[in-house]
Amino acid sequence: MTEILVKASNLAKRYGAKQALAPTTIEIPQGRIVGVIGANGAGKSTLLNCMLGMSDYDGDLTVLGLDPMARRAQLMKDVCFIADVATLPKWARVSDVLDWVEGLHPRFDRAKASARIEKASIPLNGKVKTLSKGMTVQVHLAIALAIDARLLVLDEPTLGLDIVNRRAFYDAILEEFFDETRSVIITTHHVDEIEAMLSHVIFIRDGHVTLDASMESIQDRFLAVDVAEDARQAAEDLKPIYKRSILGRTTYVFDTDHPETLSGLGETRRVGLADLFIALAQPGEP
Repeated sequence: MTEILVKASNLAKRYGAKQALAPTTIEIPQGRIVGVIGANGAGKSTLLNCMLGMSDYDGDLTVLGLDPMARRAQLMKDVCFIADVATLPKWARVSDVLDWVEGLHPRFDRAKASARIEKASIPLNGKVKTLSKGMTVQVHLAIALAIDARLLVLDEPTLGLDIVNRRAFYDAILEEFFDETRSVIITTHHVDEIEAMLSHVIFIRDGHVTLDASMESIQDRFLAVDVAEDARQAAEDLKPIYKRSILGRTTYVFDTDHPETLSGLGETRRVGLADLFIALAQPGEP
């Protein structure tokens, strides 16, 4: 039986008059890589903060079987977190950072972290203030991969990195962390780059979860069709969830359990996450 690592029921968060996260029910089993996708301010970080015990909330939530708010210290023994705003003290040396993590986390393998940092040509006695953005992310990654955790949470972890370093970052996650007993939760704006590694996606728009589905089910459920001008009205009648017109043709995206109804419009194809992001996660009325 697959263990559920994250279980939320009617999870919600409000900041005064603003509903940052509407009542949400989700489950994340072990052995999954989950993309939490939405525009800026959609509620992605709010959801992660609740899971990590960094924010109070309404509703019920357990992570690794624990209440994140009441048992955060115990929870974080099995969780690694890399945030987009993660910083290291500029005055410290890289070795100082490893000292601190070693003193804080009982499952930190300092030798493993040091080896990865040195492989990235980052001097252990170098000052943090001399590191580039890419090097700083490499230090965070080395620390995360050296902790024997069950859940890795990444909140825009590659922000500011070029495509080469972003790809190397995710390759390291797949090769050195992920397995059938661990899960990874990722938020990112580089949707196309992580699509192939995801097993599940959660789309959030204006605090509302608009899609919570496996990649396998998405491939069967959402279809796109390029429609000529004379067939546009027929396409409109079938209630598409998104359309884009360019060079005399319009691409329609449909959410349907009956793909045969689209056969008269043209050849159907699977929908990429980038198009679904535009259709289901852009700001607007859910």
